[in-house]
Amino acid sequence: MRIVILASGSGSLAQAIFDADFALEILQVISDKPSQVLARAELAGIPTTYLPVEGDRDTWDAQLFTLVESLNPDLVVSVGFMRILSAKFVNRFATINTHPALLPNFPGAHAVRDAIAAGVQTTGATVHWVDEGVDTGKVITSAQVQVLASDDAASLHERIKIVERELIVETLAKFIATGIDGQK
Repeated sequence: MRIVILASGSGSLAQAIFDADFALEILQVISDKPSQVLARAELAGIPTTYLPVEGDRDTWDAQLFTLVESLNPDLVVSVGFMRILSAKFVNRFATINTHPALLPNFPGAHAVRDAIAAGVQTTGATVHWVDEGVDTGKVITSAQVQVLASDDAASLHERIKIVERELIVETLAKFIATGIDGQK
């Protein structure tokens, strides 16, 4: 399976994919920020593209679409990518995302903070298909994480990231074994 990874941050989720032992070709890591994920990919010998959003968002959407189209991946994997993808993009490319909550609860960029504020005892991580909404695509898999009384958003998010790394690797292994056709 050939994938493109979209990431914006430290790259711990992407690193879990880099380190996994399965038949996967990572065509490129694309980031909208000059982030650590690009350095991690370069160390792993994976091509990278830094594609900042400069000015017009429609122009950036078109640039991302053209770049990914030229790579012709089987799957786009969004791990910590903090951009909403255009409808044109998600309707053209099979795309999955990790999310630090049990969807449909706490969608959006502040899921961990929102879970703490809501006082839930359990949250978790989800891998889902990306559609035109914000974290509204079909859930592929999820796992629970207990919220501890001592948790703040940072400590809870660190524990959720451990589960997210496991879930994304397991999901990709499943797709390698069974294919992605018919999964969406």
